[in-house]
Amino acid sequence: MLGARIAYPAAALAAAVFLSSCGGGGIPNDTRAEWRDRAEAQCMASGQVRASSYVTQVSSIRGRSACGILAPLRVSAALGGRVRVAPTATMGCPMTAALDRWLNNSVQRAAMRQFRQPVVEIKQISAYSCRGRNSKSTGKLSEHAFGNALDIAGFTLADGRTITVVKGWWRGTAAEKAFLREAFAGACREFFTVLGPGSDRAHYNHFHVDLLITNVSKGGGHYCRPQPKQGLFAAADDTAPVSTASVKPIPFTGTTEADQQMPAYTLGPAH
Repeated sequence: MLGARIAYPAAALAAAVFLSSCGGGGIPNDTRAEWRDRAEAQCMASGQVRASSYVTQVSSIRGRSACGILAPLRVSAALGGRVRVAPTATMGCPMTAALDRWLNNSVQRAAMRQFRQPVVEIKQISAYSCRGRNSKSTGKLSEHAFGNALDIAGFTLADGRTITVVKGWWRGTAAEKAFLREAFAGACREFFTVLGPGSDRAHYNHFHVDLLITNVSKGGGHYCRPQPKQGLFAAADDTAPVSTASVKPIPFTGTTEADQQMPAYTLGPAH
């Protein structure tokens, strides 16, 4: 990303203890693993993410239980400003950097292959949120509670067409289904946890991606459901079954950012 490097205050490392407040009120009483603050600090110091008009650092977030982000970022666009994030997402540095890599190496390549035009906006429906996994009040905190996850419900192309996960995954055109499956498979390579339609009822209308380090197996595999299959990128079969989920779709939340003029997309090299 362009712009001046975000300074990571040395005092912030010592302030990690501020995230150990007690839980309650429907939030699971969980602990904060040491690797979380270390991963944030390393990412911020690396220069992978830089300050700009669309990536700004805000004050540390302290939530109930172990919720919070040491150096939260407000992200309204990714890939050097070429892809809007709507509504603006609050998340940590590692997720911000991984989002850029996924968009560049997988999403844009899939869009150019299937539609011959880039994605200019992603619709996210959950970034930082102090809650349990699948919003349960018991068990473990969600990776959303640490700014380490993002839920993506749709993609907008340069011509204004929007491809949603809830419609496109099962009932979209062959190109839409192939695009979503290729983007999903790319997410399985980039993120440590990826859940989408077919994994469970909670994820029938979006891709959940996160960087939970314990979901990386010793063999280097990531937790991905459903698992991509060979031939995934070929034209999808329009007779694929429709989703049987009857849960009310999660609405887009927050205020949509005002439209911005985005520079033309250039397909970059894979990393």
